[in-house]
Amino acid sequence: MRARAWSPTGVGTALLAWAAALLFFFPVFWMVVNGFKEEIDANTSPTLVFTPTLDRYREVTAGSPGLLGFTEAFTNSIVVVAVSTVLVLALAIPAAYALAIRPIPKWRDVLFFFISTKFLPVVGAILPLWVIAESLGLLNTRVVLVVLYTAMNLPLAVWMLRSFFSEVPHELIEAAQLDGANLRRQIVDVMLPIVVPGLTATALLCVIFAWNEYFLAVQLNPADGSTVPIWVTSNVSTRGNFLAKLSAASTLATIPVVLAGWVAQKRMIRGLAMGAIK
Repeated sequence: MRARAWSPTGVGTALLAWAAALLFFFPVFWMVVNGFKEEIDANTSPTLVFTPTLDRYREVTAGSPGLLGFTEAFTNSIVVVAVSTVLVLALAIPAAYALAIRPIPKWRDVLFFFISTKFLPVVGAILPLWVIAESLGLLNTRVVLVVLYTAMNLPLAVWMLRSFFSEVPHELIEAAQLDGANLRRQIVDVMLPIVVPGLTATALLCVIFAWNEYFLAVQLNPADGSTVPIWVTSNVSTRGNFLAKLSAASTLATIPVVLAGWVAQKRMIRGLAMGAIK
C-alpha cells in the first residue's frame, strides 16, 4: 500500500486546526480543573499542581438556605427542555414536510417569515411577554418557558428539517402513495426512518439552545421555575471568593449537554452532512 505523502500545506493546516481546537477547549479544561481546587488556590494559584478536592461539588449540590437548589433547578431544566423539544419536533416535522414535498407558491417567503422571527432582539420583546405571562398567571412556572422555548427553536427546526426532507427521493414517496399509504404513514414509515440523523441533529441543537437559555428564564422565572443557568449564577457571591464553586457548578451544568452530544454524535454528524455530497 502506497504511503500517504504529507505536504507542508497539509501539515500547516493540521497544526493550525489543532491550535484552534486547543484554544477553544482550554477555558473548558480550566473550568473543570478549578472545580477541584480550594477557593484560595483557584483565585491565587493558576497551576495544575494542587491537591484535588470534591468539597466544592458537595457545596453546590447541598445548596444554601434561601438559594435555588441543585435538584430543583435540574428538574425544571430537564422538564422544560424535554417538553419543548418534543413540541418543536411535533410542529416542525409536518411543516418541513409540506415545504419540502408539497411546496406552496412563494414557499421561500414562508421560510423567510419563519427565520425573520429571530431578527428581533429578545430584550425588545421581554416587556410584552412579561405582561402577557403575568395576565395569564404563568409567571414563575415551567409552562411559560416551554411555550417560549418552543417558539424560539421552531424556526431553526423547520429550516433544518426542510433541508433534510428535500434530500429524500420523491420516488419513494410516490411508491408509498401507489401502495395506498396515507399522509401519516408517508411521514412516519417512509420519511422519518431516512432522516433520523437529521432529526437527531435538529433535536440536539434545540436541546442545547433551550438548556443554555438564560435571559427569558431569569426575567420570567426568577423563583419557582428557575433553571440550571440561573442556578449557576446563584453560586456567585459578594462575600468572598467563589471561582472554584462557580467552576464546579458550571461543570455540572455542562455534563447533561455533553452526554447528549456524545450519545448522538454519530447521527448528528451524519445529519449535518446530509446533502453535502451528491
